[in-house]
Amino acid sequence: MKKNKPTIFAALWAAIVCLLLAHNAYLWIGKRISPDTDIMALLPVQQRDPVLQLSFTHMVDTAQQRALVLVGATDWSEAKRAADAYSEVLKLHADVLQTTAMTEQTQQDWLALFAAHRAVLLTTAQQKNLQERDATYWVESAQRALYSPFSGPKLGAWRDDPFGLFAGWLQERAQETPVRPRDGALFVADAAANGGRQYVLLSLTIQHPVFEMGTQQAVTKIFDQARAAALAVVPGAELITSGVILHAAAAGEQARGETWTIGLGSILGIILLMWVTFRSIKPILLIVLSIVIGCLGALSICWMLFDHIHLLTLVFGASLIGVAQDYGIFFLCHRLKADAQLDSTALLRRLMPSLALTLIAAIIGYAGLAFTPFPGLRSMAVFSALGLIFAWLTVVCWFPQLVSAQTLKGGRFARWYGATIWSSGKMNLGKWGLVLVLAAGVVAGILQLTTNDDIRLLQNSPPQLIADQIKLSRLLDAPTPVQFYLLRGNSEQQVLEREENLKQRLDPLVAQHKISGYQAISNWVPSEKTQRGNLALLQGKILSGPLNQLATQIGAEDTWSADTRKQMMDSGHILTVTQFMDSPASEPWKHLWLGQTADGYASIIALRGLAQSNLAVVQHAGDGLDGVQWVDKVGEISGVLGQYRHYMAWVVTCAYAIVFCLLFGRYRGATWRVLAPAAFASLITLAILGWTHHPVQLFHVLALMLLLGVGVDYGIFMQEKADDANKLSAAWLAIGLSAANTLLSFGLLALSHTPALQAFGVTMLIGIAMVWVIVPLFRKGDAVQSGKG
Repeated sequence: MKKNKPTIFAALWAAIVCLLLAHNAYLWIGKRISPDTDIMALLPVQQRDPVLQLSFTHMVDTAQQRALVLVGATDWSEAKRAADAYSEVLKLHADVLQTTAMTEQTQQDWLALFAAHRAVLLTTAQQKNLQERDATYWVESAQRALYSPFSGPKLGAWRDDPFGLFAGWLQERAQETPVRPRDGALFVADAAANGGRQYVLLSLTIQHPVFEMGTQQAVTKIFDQARAAALAVVPGAELITSGVILHAAAAGEQARGETWTIGLGSILGIILLMWVTFRSIKPILLIVLSIVIGCLGALSICWMLFDHIHLLTLVFGASLIGVAQDYGIFFLCHRLKADAQLDSTALLRRLMPSLALTLIAAIIGYAGLAFTPFPGLRSMAVFSALGLIFAWLTVVCWFPQLVSAQTLKGGRFARWYGATIWSSGKMNLGKWGLVLVLAAGVVAGILQLTTNDDIRLLQNSPPQLIADQIKLSRLLDAPTPVQFYLLRGNSEQQVLEREENLKQRLDPLVAQHKISGYQAISNWVPSEKTQRGNLALLQGKILSGPLNQLATQIGAEDTWSADTRKQMMDSGHILTVTQFMDSPASEPWKHLWLGQTADGYASIIALRGLAQSNLAVVQHAGDGLDGVQWVDKVGEISGVLGQYRHYMAWVVTCAYAIVFCLLFGRYRGATWRVLAPAAFASLITLAILGWTHHPVQLFHVLALMLLLGVGVDYGIFMQEKADDANKLSAAWLAIGLSAANTLLSFGLLALSHTPALQAFGVTMLIGIAMVWVIVPLFRKGDAVQSGKG
C-alpha cells in the first residue's frame, strides 16, 4: 500500500496540473489578460489619510489620461502646416485619441460665464487701487483706454467695461499659462531657442485606460504615423511629445524585453549545465517541467487572488527560475550518486527533511517582500512563494516515478566537479591573519555605505522622453502633479477662503522668483466673502462719482451712466464653484477641485516653476494656516522607502532567528554552520557595495532577505549527513549547479534597466557567489543525528 501512495500523489498532482494548464489557457487565450504596467501600482497606498490619497490620485488620474504634443518651427505658418498634418492623422483615430479643438465658439463659451459675473471678479491689484485711488485716477484711466490709438479691439466692448476691470482680470488669468489662442490653434513661443521657435500645442485625451498594453501600442503607433506625416510636410519641424502613457509604454516594452532575456537566458543556462552534468535530455526536461509548472501555478493563483498581475512581477518571476530548479537538481544529484539498489521513492523519503527545510527557508526569504506596504512587491512575494511550492510539489510527486537509477548516468563534468570540494584545513597563524584582514576590509566597507531611497529609482524612462518632458514643462510652465498644497474645510466657501489666505503667502514667493506662479480654483472663483467685497468696492468707488464724471467728460447721453451702472450690477451675482465646474472654462483646472469628501471639502493649489533648491522655503509657506497641508508625494514615498529599509533590516535579522529555531530541531549544535554562509555572504555583499560607493536602498535589503532563503538551501545541502564520499559529492554537485543557475538568473536581473530590479540582481549576484565560495568552509563531517556542533 505504501508503494502505491506516491503513484496516487502523482496522479492527483497530474490532475491539478491539468487544471492549471486549462486556467492559463483561459487567461491568455480566452480572457486575453494583459499585465499591468502602472508603476504607481508598486507604490504604497496612504491608508491613514484617505483625503490625501484622494488628492494624489485625483492629480495623477487627470494627468495620465492626457498627452501633449508641441509641433514647432521657426516660422508660425510652417509650424501650423506641420500641426495640421499631424492632426489629420489623429482624426482618423478619434476612438483612441480625442483632440481638444480651439475655435471662436470655444473662446466665446469660455468667456461667457465670467462676463456674466464680471462685477464680482477683481484682481488683488484692482482691489488695492479701488481702495486707495481717487475718482480722477479712474476717469483718466478710462479715457486713456478709450482714446489710445494702440488699444485696438478689447475683450468686451469699452462701454461694457469702461474702467478695464474685467479685461484686467482676464489678463491676469491669462498669465497662468504662456499658451495663447492663435488662428484657431493654441500657440506658445520659445524665445530662448536660437532664432526663436513657435509651437502649436495639441492637447489630447486618451479614450482608453493608459496602462493597458493594447492602448499603449495603439497610441505609440498613432504618434509614429502622425510624426511621419508632420515631417513629410515640414522636414525641419520639431515634435515634442509628453504623457504618462509614453513612459508606461517604454517601461512595458523594457519589462517585456527583460522578461524574455532573463527567462530565456536562465532556461538556456539550466539546459546547458544539466546537459554537461547528466548527458541526457530527460533530466533537462524534468527540471524545465518543474519550473514551468511553478510559473503557471503562481500566475493562476495570483490572478485569482489579485485579479491582475504587474508586468514587473513577471520580470521578477523570471528570476524565480534560478531558485525553483534547486529542488529538482538536489534530487537528481543524489539520485546520480546514490546506490543503484536504492529505489527513487526510498531516496525521496531520505531527502524529504532537507527538501522540506529548503522550501520553508526560501519561502521565509520571499515572505520579506510581503512585509512591505507596496502592493506590487506583495504580489511578487506571493508569485515567487507559490512558484516555489508548485515546483517543489512537482519534484516530490513526479520525480520518483520518472527517474530511476538507470535514468541518470552522469558525465565527466559531474565526476570532476563532485570531487572539487575544498576546505580551509587546519587554521594557522597565517590563515588567522588573512581572516582578520578580510574582516577589517568588510567592516571598512560597511562603514562606507550610503543610502538612497529616491522613489524615482523605481522607473528609468528613456533619456529622450525625459528631455521632452523637461522641455515641454519649461515651455508650458506646467506644475508638477506630485508636489502641491492640499486645502480642506467644512464647506466650499471655507476652502476658497483658505486658498485665498495661502495665496497671500505665495504671492511674495512669486515676486522673489521662488516659484513662477500657482494654479487655484479661487483664481477663477473667489470666495463669496471676496466676491461680495469686490461688488461693494465697485459700488462705492466706481458706480457713483467716477462713472458720472466719465459720462460728463466724454459727452455721453444722459442715460449712458445709468445703463452702464445697471448692466454692471446685473453681472454682480455670486459665481459658484458648481457653475464654474460645469462650464468649458474649467476643463484645464478640474484636477484642482476635489469637492466633497468624507471629511468635508477639499481642493488643491498647484505650484508652477518650483525648483528643488527652493523646496524648503515653499513647503513652509502654509505653516500655521488652518486646513492647509503641504503634499510632496516624491518625498513622502521616498521617506516610506527609507523607513521600510530600516524596518526590513530588522526583519532580516529576525528571519535569521526564526530560521535558526526552525533548523535547530534537526541540526542542533551544527545549526550555526547552516546559517553562517548566508550571513557572512550578506556582510561581504554590503562591504562590496560600500567599497564601490553603491548607495543602499530598500531593494538591496529585500535581496538580503532572499539571500537568506537561498543561501540556507546550500547550507542545508552541505550539512546533511555526509558519511561517505558519494553523498558529499552529490551535495556539492547540487550546490554548484543550483548556484550557477541562480547566478545566471539574478545576474541577468542585474542587467535590468529598472534600477530597483538591478539593485536586487546585483545584491543576489554578489551574495550567491559568496555563499557558493565559502559554504564548504562550514561543513561538518559528523552525522547530523549525532547532534554535535
